[in-house]
Amino acid sequence: MPELPKRIPGYGPIRTPADGHADRLAAAKTGARRAKLHADLDDAISASGLSDGAVISFHHHLRNGDAVLNRVLEALARRGIRNLHVAASSIFPVHAPLVDHIREGTVTRLSASYISGPVAEAVSQGRLAEPVILRTHGGRARALDRGDLAIDVAFIAAPAADALGNISGRAGQTACGTLGYPMVDVAVAGRVIAVTDTLVPYPAPAIDIPQDKVDGVVCIDRIGDPTGIASGTTRPAEDPVSLEIGARAAAAIAASGLMTDGFSFQTGAGGISLATAAAVGGEMAARGITGSFCSGGITGFHVDMLNAGLFAGLLDVQCFDLAAVRSYRDDLRHQAVSAAVYAGPHIGGAVVDRLDAVVLGAAEVDLDFNVNVTTKAGGLLIGGSGGHADTAAGARLSVVTTRLTAAGFPKIVPAVTTVTTPGATVDVIVTEAGIAVNPARAELADRLRHAGLPVIAIGELVSRAATVATRHPPPRPDGRIVAVSEYRDGSVTDVVRQVSDTG
Repeated sequence: MPELPKRIPGYGPIRTPADGHADRLAAAKTGARRAKLHADLDDAISASGLSDGAVISFHHHLRNGDAVLNRVLEALARRGIRNLHVAASSIFPVHAPLVDHIREGTVTRLSASYISGPVAEAVSQGRLAEPVILRTHGGRARALDRGDLAIDVAFIAAPAADALGNISGRAGQTACGTLGYPMVDVAVAGRVIAVTDTLVPYPAPAIDIPQDKVDGVVCIDRIGDPTGIASGTTRPAEDPVSLEIGARAAAAIAASGLMTDGFSFQTGAGGISLATAAAVGGEMAARGITGSFCSGGITGFHVDMLNAGLFAGLLDVQCFDLAAVRSYRDDLRHQAVSAAVYAGPHIGGAVVDRLDAVVLGAAEVDLDFNVNVTTKAGGLLIGGSGGHADTAAGARLSVVTTRLTAAGFPKIVPAVTTVTTPGATVDVIVTEAGIAVNPARAELADRLRHAGLPVIAIGELVSRAATVATRHPPPRPDGRIVAVSEYRDGSVTDVVRQVSDTG
């Protein structure tokens, strides 16, 4: 090595290798080539330094087919680790074993954007001492980026990975497509462990999360069942009432004046929402309109709209079925976006803020246009915002489609059980009995009336729902607070209280 000065003007003091530097450089070179592969989950957990009280995160791209959360918690319980905070993007019925881990004290805190199934029932019954935090998808991304939610170890269900941690959602026996939710987690977590069932040669094909974001890799027999990705309804409804609601919603979007070339659109995966999308697609085709993009959770139905030339691209935060997975693998027009890019209120110009129209569902809607997708009648936890509140806030036109009743209960009510999405961000409610327009959108109401659509007051919808309902909604629970529903900016929209009967 040449002799160097001890200080360089404009640079400052310099550090030079000490005696033995050659040996250390050789060792560093060998270490740099060493793989991150661990023998099993226990070895990966040991290397992560995970201990009591840690915050661990999981993503839900395998939805009701995910096995990673259950496998990891089983391994942590065997090691006697306790008081964990599970910060999952969403929880599904397949995660029922989490209830036992709550009972045994392995998990004492929980946060997510959506919780359903046995875990939701356990939360409603007050099984956790501390309230669950329910964040929107964009709100979770904001909390991670801003440090409000600090993750110690992120466990990534990796459909395919190489030994240095490059992850692909497009390859492997459990391919799930886009990986929009863990993209945010890996950027901030203290340690990141890729859990895969398809270990591929370096470098992994079509990398979705790069190796510099991953600290360890472990291969197990199966990370889940890809057929569980298509949980919930992913086909348009075909019954006459749903088709009527869908047609009215599409007509309202057309009458708004937004359906022009470059039109951007999002719809949920529910039957009425997809029926609306089908009607929107028909209207676009009839007018010769080419939209710019569809966004959100993408289904094969959205892929069909792309391939029909109705939209130029898909911006996908998660694939809702295997047809969407294949499209993401094969079509460059089908692009992945992170949860932050999709819906983060803090980044300035998220995808949801570029939407012209969004079509959403509801468990309940009230006189102030507030929407509940968090609890059912009686207060039992059944879900959470996901991207509902994010898209309603961002889109130029937010349309909520719903029947007047469900299971005999009215869905248009004087006051919702739980406010998920504030009414100030909801523009139109479409039902089989007519269309209610938010009073703040008088100009929109005039457009719809001019188009011959049946615009009626929200109070009239409440009355009609009450008339046709065969069951009265139970009173709102008054037990202790078991969950806090956060808006996308971190403010609180409502709380969920313990129920005495979850039947």
